[in-house]
Amino acid sequence: MAAKKNGLKEIILPKANASEAGLINLIKEDDASDAKPEAIKIIGVETLKEVIDYLEGKKMISSFQTDKEKFLEEQNYSVDLAWIKGQGYAKRALEIAAAGSHHLLMLGPPGAGKTLLAKAIPSILPPLSFEESLEVTKIYSISGLLPLGTALIKLRPFRSPHHASSEPALIGGGNPPRPGEITLAHRGILFLDEFPEFHRDVLESLRQPIEEGEITILRAKNRLTLPARFTLVAASNPCPCGYYGDPERQCTCTPSQISKYRRKLSGPLMDRIDLFIEVPQLKYERLVAEDEKNSSSEIREKVIKARQIQRARLSFAKQNLSGRERFSLSLTNSEMSIPEIKKFCQIDLKSQALLKKYVDSGKLSARGFHRTLKVSRTIADLDQSESISFDHLSEALMYRIKEN
Repeated sequence: MAAKKNGLKEIILPKANASEAGLINLIKEDDASDAKPEAIKIIGVETLKEVIDYLEGKKMISSFQTDKEKFLEEQNYSVDLAWIKGQGYAKRALEIAAAGSHHLLMLGPPGAGKTLLAKAIPSILPPLSFEESLEVTKIYSISGLLPLGTALIKLRPFRSPHHASSEPALIGGGNPPRPGEITLAHRGILFLDEFPEFHRDVLESLRQPIEEGEITILRAKNRLTLPARFTLVAASNPCPCGYYGDPERQCTCTPSQISKYRRKLSGPLMDRIDLFIEVPQLKYERLVAEDEKNSSSEIREKVIKARQIQRARLSFAKQNLSGRERFSLSLTNSEMSIPEIKKFCQIDLKSQALLKKYVDSGKLSARGFHRTLKVSRTIADLDQSESISFDHLSEALMYRIKEN
């Protein structure tokens, strides 16, 4: 991309990298001129002798041609929602989170299925567009994580760092600075299992990227801004032993242990999460029941339609942006600004009265108020409804308000 920007006409590089480099000729130009840009010659070689022979004209090497359609074929996913028994409430929350790119926290005892639910989310997300694939591929290429023989990342990233991960490992850093897990999760899912077990400073460092979709790393000699437009999916036990409030098993934690554990799940970070759900332990009858009817492919179709509605509604935001800004913009409800919320999230008087009740009682902060409206808009989009109804708002509040 740098070669194209600087007007270079030919690149000689290892043959194994030719397929990746060939993607440059598939990128659309931002200018409005009718002239078709000249393609860069991509010359893949295996030995230094080949380079010399090619430069001296002793050997002809054709420019590598990349087939765009080859990279955007239908993908297979490791987990399908139909495999997960029961948990209809949780699956509905996953659908909403995927449709609007909303952040989600799952709370439940060990073995209830929180991790499996999280791993199923990529199967209901819309496929990456070619432009999004390029963004993700650049990140993995510069990080040295692009799989051998892979020219383009086709699946949305799913990153699941261990709870012992350091702050630089999560947000990026080092010398020289390198992308962290939040950047590697760009356009995909960042799954934080055992959420309260992460160090407090690590969790607090998520606040900026959750709000802004990017992270700025400052060092003595470096200032680096990296993309981090991810969907946060977190999972937590209700207490250190995992059985607080369980009707079948007794909790062995002391009140002080529970209080200390839950303090990590409160405050400004929690206010930035849109959906809170409980994932209960399943009974035997549910576990041996037949597979669920709604497969990931069926739900993914609904999510894709909802995303298309959002993109059409918010496309006006692209009009006055530069090429670089348009390339990095993702149009989902979770990213709406306050003026856009006021314009596209109008509600009726009955809904206003309900929101007023929760805001005035202190159960809903100003940020929570706006996030609830965004989730309501997503639920309406899943129903393909132009307006937000009282039922849409009530469902959004059901996922937001937590009774202690």
